[in-house]
Amino acid sequence: MRILIIRHGDPDYEKDSLTEKGWREAALLAERISQMEVAAFYVSPLGRARDTAGLTLEKMNRKAVVCDWLQEFTPLISRPDRGEERTSLVWDWLPEDWTAQEDYFRRDKWAQTLTMREGRVGEAYEQVIRSFDTLLSRHGYEREGEIYRAVRPNRDTIVFFCHFGLECVLLSRLLNVSPMILWHHTCAAPASVTTVYSEERRQGKVCFRMSAFGDTSHFYPAGEEPSVSARFCETFDCADERHD
Repeated sequence: MRILIIRHGDPDYEKDSLTEKGWREAALLAERISQMEVAAFYVSPLGRARDTAGLTLEKMNRKAVVCDWLQEFTPLISRPDRGEERTSLVWDWLPEDWTAQEDYFRRDKWAQTLTMREGRVGEAYEQVIRSFDTLLSRHGYEREGEIYRAVRPNRDTIVFFCHFGLECVLLSRLLNVSPMILWHHTCAAPASVTTVYSEERRQGKVCFRMSAFGDTSHFYPAGEEPSVSARFCETFDCADERHD
């Protein structure tokens, strides 16, 4: 089975929709995805994800299943550099703070730190991955320990339209890593495509391997530059780029 995880196009957060650039990105994305055989589409309930999906679905004359658990992952925490008020998203930390605690690199410990417990982040994470595993089981792959069991192995393609923070949660489950590593060491541009394949090297025993992360190659023929949304300044002296 092939899983495509697609981030929404360049966002207009105030309207929960897309910017003019975001609509161009979504149109180019639709050209790419519409060439594929897709078994099922799943989409976040938030407007920016549904708008992104809408152009693909319209082009293919298809519908998507709206899943509440695919909305952006938004537990709030008390980020160390900002005091006690919970105003920071769990996936937006300064690197010198989270990397100072070894537990954040550990899949079995990252959610057990005081900061994460106070924000009930582990509970929110478990809700998402339980829903994800339930959906995968309907497609023939049941979680069994650290891998999946192929009950009905297939070569279907399923597509998720969602958000960067949530995308990293799904990938952390498939790849068996702490989501902190993905949240802070990767960046999926708007309307980018991440591809994950199943591998069944022994009958019935499956792991998933990521073959592409945040791919924006569908922009290049049209000369569309990937958005810098979700990225921070490349060097500190870039006054016109986001610092925090």
